[in-house]
Amino acid sequence: MNAFLNFGRELGSTKGGDARLNSMQKVARLAGLFYLVFILTFVLAAYIRSRIIVFGDATATAQNITANELLFRVGFVTELVSALFFVLAAWALYVLLKPVNKDLALLFLLLNLSGVVIECINMLNLFAALPLLSGADYLTVIPADQLQAQALFYLGLYSNGIIIAQLFFGTWLLPLGYLVYRSGFLPRPLGILLIVDFISVMIWFLQFFLLPGADVISYPGLAVSFIAEVSLTLWLLIKGVEERKPTMAGAS
Repeated sequence: MNAFLNFGRELGSTKGGDARLNSMQKVARLAGLFYLVFILTFVLAAYIRSRIIVFGDATATAQNITANELLFRVGFVTELVSALFFVLAAWALYVLLKPVNKDLALLFLLLNLSGVVIECINMLNLFAALPLLSGADYLTVIPADQLQAQALFYLGLYSNGIIIAQLFFGTWLLPLGYLVYRSGFLPRPLGILLIVDFISVMIWFLQFFLLPGADVISYPGLAVSFIAEVSLTLWLLIKGVEERKPTMAGAS
């Protein structure tokens, strides 16, 4: 980890081009690795939730949680791990793109971190379902159907909280995409795709709160988001960076 912390200094140093490019390749591939772990754990956590939570059916959801408590807990921990690796991926991208423009790199890092903080706090709503359905003695005074309804209510809050976090998870893509586009060492089409991803996530965010019955509006954008972020991940992992100079100053 100490070696990684030195990469940022090496990227801004006046060392030979080969040494600097080698450092950039290491950071790029580490960013790709972090992003890949984030995507895999995020998808796994979402899959586990889909197997357990039945929105609109409090009884079925309660039965699924009590019958699969360990799986529910695994999904919870997996989502926390995904949040951690999302921050690590953003940090590595910050180190990689800071020489292009430090202020914009810091901006996308802070936006990402803000979204992750909201996500982690929001996960308390997800975990709240467990104690409500635990069958603890102090809950016996409350009818079972009310406990089930309350558990589903908290799960609904969790679902809404995910969308709130998208305000930041979407916005961070704008400066990120711009810096990728202007970097000179990452492909410009990838930067454009990330900016389109930003627009797509913002459409999803606005549709959810302003037009809740029009989910179909956001479906194409969600596909774009998947393509954009998987493309970024695979490019960083497989290709890394190209030996070209940034087209924009501002690292100081």
